[in-house]
Amino acid sequence: MNSTLLTTIAATGFTVAFFHAAIPTHWLPFVLVSRARQWSRLRTMGVALFAGLGHVLLTSLLGLVIAWFGFQLDEHAGHMFHKIAGGILLLIGALYFWRQWRGTGVCHHHPPGSRHQASAECGHETERSHWEQELQDSKVVTDRSGDWPAISGLFVMLTLSPCEGFLPVYLSGVQFGWTGFFVLSGILAAGTLAGMTIFTWLTLVGLERFELKLFERWEAALLGTLFCGLGVLLLLLEHH
Repeated sequence: MNSTLLTTIAATGFTVAFFHAAIPTHWLPFVLVSRARQWSRLRTMGVALFAGLGHVLLTSLLGLVIAWFGFQLDEHAGHMFHKIAGGILLLIGALYFWRQWRGTGVCHHHPPGSRHQASAECGHETERSHWEQELQDSKVVTDRSGDWPAISGLFVMLTLSPCEGFLPVYLSGVQFGWTGFFVLSGILAAGTLAGMTIFTWLTLVGLERFELKLFERWEAALLGTLFCGLGVLLLLLEHH
């Protein structure tokens, strides 16, 4: 049962990380800057992976805090841990469903220097993905002062936008101790970097049109489903 649970948690974590990386802020800026500065594909992919590592590192550090909290909870709550953790995951899942119902979706960090107006809030309707509109005006894309400011700007933009959806996954893996933490951190890195690499590369080679609006519209519902499923699984585990 434990190996099955860890596999399920890992699969859920990979799904969360990969689809989080599908958000255009994780790949479109690199393509736009690459075209503006005439970077090679190899250089663009290298910058994307460099920024992705910062993104993964900050998320892992936040996950470390979650894991430490979970270890303390497991130590003091004992046999009640599964019920408490499962309940927390169900509440988080319900929060995402509430966001979906309210139409706010999942609010992500916006590019520095973009003109983020009231009409560009989470969940609004436009003909294009709202991320594409904002990124076109971002200083990360428009700044022509040199390559290093652009690279550092991309790194900071992505690093300061941690994968908040992955943090509850760390809580679900607490019972596996530090092994679970490092496994999940590896899953986070694999899912995030794979998603960034795939979408950046496909856009660079000319496959520019992705139907992202449907995913953006239902991202909160997807996360709500995943976390409610994990919560139920932990509660069921209590009876085994």
